[in-house]
Amino acid sequence: MSKVTELATAQLTPSPHNVLTIELLEADDMPAVVIVTWPLKPTVLHPRRFPDAAATAVKLFAEAATTLAGIKASRLL
Repeated sequence: MSKVTELATAQLTPSPHNVLTIELLEADDMPAVVIVTWPLKPTVLHPRRFPDAAATAVKLFAEAATTLAGIKASRLL
């Protein structure tokens, strides 16, 4: 049996195909792992929009790290 916990998710651009998701997978038969799901297609941005997309990605990883730290503090991983 396995449990998947979404740590963070964000849409990098208005396109629904540019979603970045970070999840914690805990399975009975293996150690816990973090799964980062990147968009399936390249994200194409105008240079003026790139800083916003980069900031979104950085915030997403920070949110996921903070959420994971809270999970680790409340139970053993």
